[in-house]
Amino acid sequence: MKRFLKITAIAVIATGIFSSTSCELLNGKLSEEEVAAGLKEALKHGSDSSTTRLHKQDGYLADATIKILLPPEAQSAVTAVDAVVPGLSTQLVTKINRAAEDAAIEAKPILWSAIEGLTIQDAFTILQGNDDAATVYLRSKTYDGLYNAFQPKIQNSLETVGAQQAWTQFSNTYNSIPFVTPIPDNLASHTTNKALDGLFVYVAKEELKIRTDVNARVTDLLRKVFAEQ
Repeated sequence: MKRFLKITAIAVIATGIFSSTSCELLNGKLSEEEVAAGLKEALKHGSDSSTTRLHKQDGYLADATIKILLPPEAQSAVTAVDAVVPGLSTQLVTKINRAAEDAAIEAKPILWSAIEGLTIQDAFTILQGNDDAATVYLRSKTYDGLYNAFQPKIQNSLETVGAQQAWTQFSNTYNSIPFVTPIPDNLASHTTNKALDGLFVYVAKEELKIRTDVNARVTDLLRKVFAEQ
């Protein structure tokens, strides 16, 4: 076990990632279980912060980095449709972002389930990885489950906030123009994928904060695991 910890610590130091954690391990101050528990706590905190922020009004819409735009096949139709129904495309973008904001809360239990399944080996692999290694791990473990949870919720939200109706009006308006290539009347899948992309952007931001910002370590265990040397 000591040999394993020593090799792990040297690898961490060599990559320049979590040098403080590696020093703690090297000095025998932390057990493997504490490191895994600390990483789980960090991921839970990050996923909670991300889903709570995105679930608020303008969580998606007001953030240019994750704001959900119309599907690519609709971009060329915006000018033509707005000429017929002024402002329809802007209204539609607002509504699809509202649908994503409404659905964001569905992510928490799925992310937490994946975090609980984190093994000690997973923890050390993440600690030795890139600054978004935990986010990449969570995305690989949860994307399909998140999609299946989000898609029905987003479909319902699209209808509730009027986005699906606006999209139908948008696509029908454009498709009625002579000689254009019709765009499909399907919005939920596009919105779901973009909503999940935005979610993981924020999970990665939260991960980076905990890795690099002492003030982001809000519990005793986080401070212990990610302590400065």
